[in-house]
Amino acid sequence: MPRYKATVSYDGSDFFGFQVQTKHGVECQRTVQGELNKAVNQMAKNPIEPIKVVGASRTDTGVHAFGQVVHFDLPFNIHEIGVRKGLNTLLPRDILIQHVEKVSDNFHARFNTHAKRYIYRVSTQDYTDPFKRKYTGHFQWQLDTKRIQLALPDLIGEHDFASFAASGNQTATTIRTITRADVEIKESDQELVFTFEGNAFLYNQIRIMVGVLLEIGNGRRDIHDIVRLIAVKDREQARFTAPASGLYLDEIYYD
Repeated sequence: MPRYKATVSYDGSDFFGFQVQTKHGVECQRTVQGELNKAVNQMAKNPIEPIKVVGASRTDTGVHAFGQVVHFDLPFNIHEIGVRKGLNTLLPRDILIQHVEKVSDNFHARFNTHAKRYIYRVSTQDYTDPFKRKYTGHFQWQLDTKRIQLALPDLIGEHDFASFAASGNQTATTIRTITRADVEIKESDQELVFTFEGNAFLYNQIRIMVGVLLEIGNGRRDIHDIVRLIAVKDREQARFTAPASGLYLDEIYYD
């Protein structure tokens, strides 16, 4: 069975995350993986043994993606262009297959990842823009962006990010390595765009980091409070979690 790797974009606003959710063995919520499973199985003429699409990252409810990566096996050979066109015909309009390629049988979208890049958009307008409310976080209070820029390097490197992991985190360790943490100030759009790259991220880690950085920019925290938070390993002291609406899975890196 040939294996295909696909790069997928989606608007996460109307999805309960990427991963299929079931109750008593039946899907109970609309998910990205669920829609991909339906489309791939329809393309494969609904085989007796259903095909499962495997994703690189389990994005949460309301989180978007520019570059999610998945893999799946088809029971017959189809040209990559045909797979991309066919799936885009079968999928709902809030999911788009950007690229498809055939890969070796040992490729795994999740286990072969080397690093991930996420971006987080923050609207700094006085009031919530109705045309941004599903695609940005919102922070209407005064911000000193220089304070944020000074704080960002404190995230770089290998650290125990226990203070930045939500209570639902189920990983064996909270140690992660961040290789990039920066912010772009888009004055004309009244937005801040954060970019984070790392080997992996904990449950809600980026949203919690953004919340801390916004409080530093607002003067509610010391500029280097991230150093203290890393040391204390206490989630409650990190406080604010930025909304899911501003988070985008931007790119998955493979060896």
